[in-house]
Amino acid sequence: MQFAFTEEQLAITEAAREMLVDTCQPTDLRKMLEGGQALDEARWNTIRDMGLTGMCAPESAGGLGLGLIDLVGIAEAAGYVALPEPLIELAGVAVPLLTELEDNRGWLARTIGGEVVAVGHPANPFVADADIAGALLLDHGGEVHLVERDAVELVREEGFDPFRRLFRVDWTPDEATKVADGWSRTADRAALLAAAQMIGLGQRCIDMAVAYAKDRNQFGKPIGSYQAVKHLCSTAQVKIEFARPVVQAAAAELEMDSLPARARIAHAKIVAGEAADLAARTSVQVHGAMGFTWEVDVHFFLKRAHALRQAWGTPAEHVQTVIERIRTEPSGADCTFASELG
Repeated sequence: MQFAFTEEQLAITEAAREMLVDTCQPTDLRKMLEGGQALDEARWNTIRDMGLTGMCAPESAGGLGLGLIDLVGIAEAAGYVALPEPLIELAGVAVPLLTELEDNRGWLARTIGGEVVAVGHPANPFVADADIAGALLLDHGGEVHLVERDAVELVREEGFDPFRRLFRVDWTPDEATKVADGWSRTADRAALLAAAQMIGLGQRCIDMAVAYAKDRNQFGKPIGSYQAVKHLCSTAQVKIEFARPVVQAAAAELEMDSLPARARIAHAKIVAGEAADLAARTSVQVHGAMGFTWEVDVHFFLKRAHALRQAWGTPAEHVQTVIERIRTEPSGADCTFASELG
């Protein structure tokens, strides 16, 4: 089995990563909070101009015609910078769902052009980023309804991550708004992309901890020279390195739409969440007492990791999927990949 990204996939990911790192630093996040901004217009325009919002849309509709596996690296990069804009849920969740609809009411073209469609999936109690959306995909008894923003009332709910704004949506469903009878693979795609973002978040936390440990001196030398600090950082880094290929394997097998493939996604969400949580806590500890304060940037990444770990299925729910796979499907060294069971 050839398990590696192509040169084209790596080039797209690297270009997106460089752009995100250049335009989305913690100082930019602080400015957005101070100004009450929901998104950065200049950065969003760059994201749109690079074609990232339409990555998973068919070429016939004006998109790039790529798959979820092509978006995984960009999702990790978005996590690495704690991107405030809903690029990943728009490109990897809303756009594929709109593509599957017989009548997307023109919103597929509009999302490719940079307009936001928020997703109110039953897996989540509230809808993220609904305040900047032109339309919302909402659930009613398992049905999917496409509702214009001015036809709903939004009530802001408190969230752990200030950049992942959550809303309760008050609306009235009817036959005119119904566009599909079910959500297809939406929850699986979203859980996988949340896992990829948590890999990036965890990596950023460790990078920040290592940079601080090199600069902070104690007893006449950098604290990073002490074994206790080295072991903390290396343990978290190992956790990330072991979780990353699980996420990538889940992306490669998602289209199989089988229980083993869904269990792989559940596994990815679990281990990515654990890795991000350990990395964030480690970074806070390496920064010492000031690691708990507002002045230290690590809290942006800790909060996003905590929010994503509970979004699109809790760890307990994903564990149940893994247990179901173990109970009902063959296990062992010859059944490592879902494709081997297919």
